[in-house]
Amino acid sequence: MNKVVTNATEAIQGITDNMTLMLGGFGLCGIPENCIAELVKANVTGLTCISNNAGVDDFGLGLLLQKKQIKKMISSYVGENDEFERQMLSGELEVDLIPQGSLAARCYAGGAGIPAFYTPAGFGTEVAEGKEVRDYNGKPHILETALIADFAIVKAWKGDKNGNLVFKGTARNFNPAMAMAGKITIAEVEELVEPGDLDPNFIHTPGIFIQRIFQGSNYEKRIEQRTVRQKV
Repeated sequence: MNKVVTNATEAIQGITDNMTLMLGGFGLCGIPENCIAELVKANVTGLTCISNNAGVDDFGLGLLLQKKQIKKMISSYVGENDEFERQMLSGELEVDLIPQGSLAARCYAGGAGIPAFYTPAGFGTEVAEGKEVRDYNGKPHILETALIADFAIVKAWKGDKNGNLVFKGTARNFNPAMAMAGKITIAEVEELVEPGDLDPNFIHTPGIFIQRIFQGSNYEKRIEQRTVRQKV
């Protein structure tokens, strides 16, 4: 089945105000840059975005935050984005902070059809407030529910026209988990190939999880830089 769409404009068709989106990426790595840029142009608002973090002020989800298009962030890390911090502290942005492992597990659970699971992560903190607690092997665990989204948007290194995906290095991050948990999953890839061109032994996400795929362009592919204090 050919799942190819022409570009990001066609790929995001059907994304409207107040929807829930999952977006792959970790820090500045593996971010679906083309689709995010198109969402900015489309001016959809009231979005709930599930992502490890929100990029930086002028990149990734930071671009949607600049235009106040995001109503709620469900994520595990809020550093390196001044606008994110400002909106959260001022009450303009609703933020649900989740331990990073729990966030990944909740996405995988959504994709696997598991409605909820127990985990010790977060017990005794604000994360556990209002959640059911049970003891397993003498240790308290909190009940976490699965995460799903109206659309999941992921970025891969290579993909074929049937939607099979290969990720490169750490750019894999949250992308495979989120690809499973979207009602509709969009994949943008650096290289689009014919079915059969990918070695089946090295496919990370099977095409059954992908509904739309296109070859992206003009990727910045930023990298993070370590900053250290100057010697006094």
